[in-house]
Amino acid sequence: MDRTDKQLLALLQEDASLSIGDLSERVNISKSACWRRVQKLEESGVIRSRVSLLNPAALGLSLTVFISIKTNQHNKQWAKKFRQVVEDLDEVLEVYRMGGEVDYLIKAVVKDMPGYDHLYQQLIQADLFDVNAGFVMEEIKHTTALPIS
Repeated sequence: MDRTDKQLLALLQEDASLSIGDLSERVNISKSACWRRVQKLEESGVIRSRVSLLNPAALGLSLTVFISIKTNQHNKQWAKKFRQVVEDLDEVLEVYRMGGEVDYLIKAVVKDMPGYDHLYQQLIQADLFDVNAGFVMEEIKHTTALPIS
């Protein structure tokens, strides 16, 4: 990956709706060369997808919650059920299997506290050992842009 590829990635992270023409002008290459580079970045998996980022509050999803989960069942059957439960919940945005004191960390968005309680009731169907939730009071920094150097 060269400097031009990195410039393209930085521009696309900022605004994925930029046309190939706009991108090619900004990195000073031809449209066809730009299109080939973007295609190559997509085919190689560097660019996973191009999406629109929505404002959760504008959609009535004003409460962000981080849910820490501990389990006392470390087997394939339980893990499969847990994956199925979280994959079926639209409010769940991210799920990570962790090392350390917490087994799983979940990021979710809900309308309000009753919305969280509803989500919690669905989550516990996975037979969880311990659930702890932290609620976001203020978002200080949020970005989807990865550092490209």
